[in-house]
Amino acid sequence: MKTVFILLLTGLSCLLNRSTAQDKRPNIVLILVDDLGFSDIEPYGGTDFHTPNLTELAQQGTRFQEFYNNSICAPTRATLLTGQYAHRAGMGYFNVNLGLPAYQGFLNHESRTLAEILQGAGYSTIISGKWHVGDDNDQWPAQRGFERSFNFVGGASNFYEINDPENPTVPLYRNNKAFYLPKNRYLTDEITDQAIGFLREQAQDKKPFFLYLAFNAPHWPLQAPEEETQKYNGVYQQGWDSLRVKRYENALQKGVFPKGQLIAAKDSSVQEWHKLTYDEQQYWQRRQQVFAAMVDRVDQSIGKVRQTLKELKKDKNTIIIFLSDNGAQGGERNRIYTSRNTETVGLPGSYDIQNSSWSQTGNSPLRSYKDNPYEGGIGSPFIVWYPKEVKANVVKRGTGHLIDIAPTLYDFAQAKYPSKEGDLTTNPLPGISLRQLLHTDKNQVDRQAPLFWERAGNKAVRYGKWKLVSLFKEGNKPQLYNIDEDRGENRDLADQYPEIVKDLEARYTVWAKENGVVDYRLLKPTGQFR
Repeated sequence: MKTVFILLLTGLSCLLNRSTAQDKRPNIVLILVDDLGFSDIEPYGGTDFHTPNLTELAQQGTRFQEFYNNSICAPTRATLLTGQYAHRAGMGYFNVNLGLPAYQGFLNHESRTLAEILQGAGYSTIISGKWHVGDDNDQWPAQRGFERSFNFVGGASNFYEINDPENPTVPLYRNNKAFYLPKNRYLTDEITDQAIGFLREQAQDKKPFFLYLAFNAPHWPLQAPEEETQKYNGVYQQGWDSLRVKRYENALQKGVFPKGQLIAAKDSSVQEWHKLTYDEQQYWQRRQQVFAAMVDRVDQSIGKVRQTLKELKKDKNTIIIFLSDNGAQGGERNRIYTSRNTETVGLPGSYDIQNSSWSQTGNSPLRSYKDNPYEGGIGSPFIVWYPKEVKANVVKRGTGHLIDIAPTLYDFAQAKYPSKEGDLTTNPLPGISLRQLLHTDKNQVDRQAPLFWERAGNKAVRYGKWKLVSLFKEGNKPQLYNIDEDRGENRDLADQYPEIVKDLEARYTVWAKENGVVDYRLLKPTGQFR
């Protein structure tokens, strides 16, 4: 009997010690913004934007020069939430079902989410913001591991009066129940306050938390509180041409773009600023003021969350990660939405969309835009803050990818990713933990395998210094760039190095087969999802 009693005490002691160890594991705040350009925040060169909280996180944390996303909303979110390439997770195209497993338009269960794994490891799990990885209610956050949720399901949302019965748009949900945004309430503020409310509730749980804070700003429509917009009066008189170059110079100075490298060649489709009429310049200035105001409000929101963590005495043991889902919006998409405009850009009732003019500046010094495998489409600002372990005011080359975030967070959280879940065999994680890179003097990931992209027939491979790009509309003619010397992708070297092109194409073919990628011509999706 005495022996049994001792064994019981020993077991109880182990459980108590494990609980204590769990309590010491870091909390996690994963912040994703929508359609933010590479240099649209101060730590990456956008000194015209007021982002003091992101600036402080960068000064006290680590930034990467090279961190890659999937070029567009839904596939990026699929990879971020599962650690899988988007096709393997079931979202190789968008949140629409194209009839094949890699293109089913929602997350499959073989790809376990961050929330599912972290919840199983003893974390409280919270989402506030945009979902966009499953439209039906059996695919919503609560069904994929999130215990507390405030979200809209689809890919875009008006920032005001979301559920106005006279003008219904995208519904909101709080813990799976319909939620109505009060009149004149700004959605960014609601996303923030809901997150803060959940954090205060969670403080009673006595365990670490994972918060996925998914802002839809600065995605269109361009809307912001007028007091924020007015802060930027006169800031954009110089126009997009000179600001684009200034952002490049700032990025060089801050070390987030390699010294000695050239800015990407100017987009010839963007009209020169000095050729615009006075009225046109006024109109375009206003649009950029609103865009800046949207980012400004997000930065203020991050500050509110940080203040809440301090009040809850959780700030010193919380990892904060910040990134964007893709580069800034290019193209001329206003034609689709002009009929929705009933007000001046920025105000409730307006529905304007950012396009190539200011977005070329937003993505400076990189090439091209969202939904494109050039660096301007897939290059994100990336900031990690965790003073306990992550080096302060450091810029690393990094060469990280979305697939690396899940293994990194599981590393910090001491969470095991299972090979099976009941009778289900899970998809193995292809990424690499960034933890060692973040707290040592190493400059970039030790990655043996290439990185791959495919979206709407556009393809890319990154392996070492080489990057292969091919565009569907150009017949998938291969382009080759040496990113070590030319991150602006100005010099196509495909004709000089055909053997490297052939090697990267062969590697892509293997990856595509493993991940269920098919010839885009066979899918025939409707153009509205591009």
